[in-house]
Amino acid sequence: MIIGILGFQGGVAEHIYMLRRIFKERNINGEIRIVKKIDDLKDLDGIIIPGGESTTIGVLARRMNLINELRERILNGLPALGICAGAIMMSKKAYDRVVGEVKQPLLSVMDIEIVRNYFGRQRESFEIDLEIPLLGDKPFRGVFIRAPAITKVGNNVEPLAKLNNAIVLAKQDDMIATVFHPELTNDTRIHNLFIDLFGR
Repeated sequence: MIIGILGFQGGVAEHIYMLRRIFKERNINGEIRIVKKIDDLKDLDGIIIPGGESTTIGVLARRMNLINELRERILNGLPALGICAGAIMMSKKAYDRVVGEVKQPLLSVMDIEIVRNYFGRQRESFEIDLEIPLLGDKPFRGVFIRAPAITKVGNNVEPLAKLNNAIVLAKQDDMIATVFHPELTNDTRIHNLFIDLFGR
């Protein structure tokens, strides 16, 4: 099993730690690959698009001629987990809560619309327990850092968790988008859910 992590920005080290922990717990012969160029996509079983600054990630991916190839791979079935900025990257449309629709580079692979900084700026970051029925009865500790929110989904998108009226976790085919940061917790359930998409 080879899992890529888009490596331009964000919590790459935290995802590496989480994946290594899961590989050990599940006795998986796994490899983690940092993805920064087209050749790094070869033979991947799945890819994580981490948090960070979505505009910067998109611009760098486009500069490295990676964005179109990555889009095609995901549309052709490469499982993808988008975290915060990664969820923005995967969306069809992205908005800023102040200026409206933004024209930043997007993968546009998931039938969702998302609003950046929905819950506020850095000083409004927070943690809260989330009810995610798909993951069982135990709440999942959501870490929200300048978090966006999914505000609209297509018919083929399954909302998995909400906070107030905002969708904070959603799934479409082999794609998962989360606006909070599971890699900043000790809870491996969302990463395991991702691996279960292709590690059956």
